[in-house]
Amino acid sequence: MRYRLVIPILRGTDLPEYTARGVGIGVAVSLTPLVGIQMPIIAGIWSLIRLLRPNWSFNLVVALAWTWLTNVFTVPIVYYIFLQTGNLMLGRWDSLSAFEHFAARLEKILGQDISGIMAVWVYFSAMMDEWGLPLFVGCLPWMIGGGWLSYRWSHIYIERFKVARRERQARKAARKKTPLKSGPAATENGR
Repeated sequence: MRYRLVIPILRGTDLPEYTARGVGIGVAVSLTPLVGIQMPIIAGIWSLIRLLRPNWSFNLVVALAWTWLTNVFTVPIVYYIFLQTGNLMLGRWDSLSAFEHFAARLEKILGQDISGIMAVWVYFSAMMDEWGLPLFVGCLPWMIGGGWLSYRWSHIYIERFKVARRERQARKAARKKTPLKSGPAATENGR
């Protein structure tokens, strides 16, 4: 995870805002129930922003990498949280269900033997039929909060890293400029 998500942030030579926007947008999109089409969504957002507001662009590679936050392993937990949040937000207290029931139903949906773009459509349709509005309403606070917090975190992290790197480089340059000290050992070697 460090090499795929954190290192690209630190290696960037762009302004911290540019990279942090990529992290924030990537996390925000990853916190939607659209696993499977999140990367094309990021590419679409990036293209739209470059067209409409080119001076507000973001690091596309970093944003794409951060969509991996939700994946095959985290989807059941994340979707369950979205569903329960949505039910609470919509006042559907009687619709709150145990995780085991939800996980079994999700496994049945995702266990269908299809692939490619057809799989995305079938999975999306089945989830809409099963959970619909609560799933999508429930992702909104997580998407907004997660996107904003990840933007703030990454911006601060990048700034601190760059300051520390400049300080290390300054110390290294100062050591190179410092002349060798003369003393008994230097005089003895000089004979």
